[in-house]
Amino acid sequence: MTTGVTADVIADVIIVGAGHNGLVCACYLAKAGLKVKMLERRGVVGGAAVTEEFHPGFRNSTAAYTVSLLQPKVIRELRLAEHGLRILERPISNFLPLENGYLKVGGGLEATQREIGKFSARDAGRLPDYYRTIEKFADLLRATVLETPPNMGGGVSDLLRFLGMGIRLKRLDMESRRDLLELFTRSAAELLDRWFESDPIKAAFGFDAVVGNYASPFHAGTAYVLLHHCFGEVNGNRGIWGHAVGGMGAISEALAAEARRLGVEIECNAGVARVRQGSVALEDGRELAARAVVANVNPKLLYLRLMEHRDLPAEFVARMQRYKCGSATFRMNVALAELPRFSCLPEPGPQLSSGIILAPSLGYMDRAYLDARAEGIARAPIVEMLIPSTVDDSLAPKGMHVASLFCQHFAPEADWNLRKSEAIERILDVVESRAPGFRRSIVAHSALSPADLERDFGLTGGDIFHGALSLDQLWSARPVLGYADYRAPVKGIYLCGAGAHPGGGVTGAPGHNCAREVLRDFGRRMPA
Repeated sequence: MTTGVTADVIADVIIVGAGHNGLVCACYLAKAGLKVKMLERRGVVGGAAVTEEFHPGFRNSTAAYTVSLLQPKVIRELRLAEHGLRILERPISNFLPLENGYLKVGGGLEATQREIGKFSARDAGRLPDYYRTIEKFADLLRATVLETPPNMGGGVSDLLRFLGMGIRLKRLDMESRRDLLELFTRSAAELLDRWFESDPIKAAFGFDAVVGNYASPFHAGTAYVLLHHCFGEVNGNRGIWGHAVGGMGAISEALAAEARRLGVEIECNAGVARVRQGSVALEDGRELAARAVVANVNPKLLYLRLMEHRDLPAEFVARMQRYKCGSATFRMNVALAELPRFSCLPEPGPQLSSGIILAPSLGYMDRAYLDARAEGIARAPIVEMLIPSTVDDSLAPKGMHVASLFCQHFAPEADWNLRKSEAIERILDVVESRAPGFRRSIVAHSALSPADLERDFGLTGGDIFHGALSLDQLWSARPVLGYADYRAPVKGIYLCGAGAHPGGGVTGAPGHNCAREVLRDFGRRMPA
């Protein structure tokens, strides 16, 4: 590899950004014998997967807040359990408080069928077929997550990758191929209408279609976003979500511990101002050289702000300017004097350790989206609440609790200097409507608007997935056709963040896959 500077090479690879994907990438590169240096703008590692104290005595996952998609291969090969990572399964998956009644999802097929049967016996009978269909295609997705997508118009290796996918599709019968086409092109509402008639179960499943997705569940393509949230597992149990003990920062801390054990040098408070072939320029004026530079940042941040446009093909720059970012996400952490009491089910129980979905129907989610498009903020936002302190008492003082509120839809382009307080009040109104007294129990809170997510974590447009998970930004088209193999248009520069395949979520997959491609270019094998 050639470099664009004459400075002394300080490492084989410099990684920009010590988020979880950057840490995964660093570990694999170091295991293969490369000298790796990481540069992190913030004072802590982990990117959006961090645990921080937001009020004296109260700690919580600051941005990313729940775990399922983290790859078992990464957990095993990078010894995360040995570094203290423990993930606890939710006792049930989701709890949907309603004006009259409630729905619990999880705890086994029969338990969920009994819950659904309160609303529709037909829907309860259809549930096993829905699960079988989703799991079949989640398996297909799992098979691709740790693979490098083929580049359109690439060489022999890309042709072989296309062939491999073709063989997988050939194994499907024609009915399954038609189902797969629908999953990638249709709306979540159309998908769910095929199986179910009752609003509560469609809302419980349809929520996954709008998580980090600035869209209505009636929009084409949202069925895939629903599927994207279904390929995970916790402790070997598929389709389950869980809590990382100590918060999501425990994942990053375990990765950082393994990276340091392998000899990776991690420097925090080291913001990068410019990325060039073979070097990076830091905000403090230093310039560091390496044989390769790996960027764990949003593609728009890398190509439009950290790199000189003149170093990139003009058509590529134009494409990146049109790359879709902005997930309309608003994130809150709340310190509570006591547990919330939901009107429909006031007594504490396993429902308080689940994902509590405050959005009773797909129509409600559609209105939230339309409001955000028209007014900047949903009048009645979509809210998911998790109370991790119900299973992890290290997060709050004895007898007190912390709640994560993950909220949609909040337009990235709204004036967040003026409207942040308004958004907070609307979110709390939604929770209060189902859990009276919630406001009174609040000790303190922190809040991150889309603008805050961009400023604090480099999430362009506040996009938690580093780019929309739409058909034109998936697999071989992520981030754009021709550059899906983690390599930038400039030799020796790579992309290892969620803007590369397979996309967003705390998966570790882009970091793993990028490391493999870097090692190929160095003539080395991927370590186990």
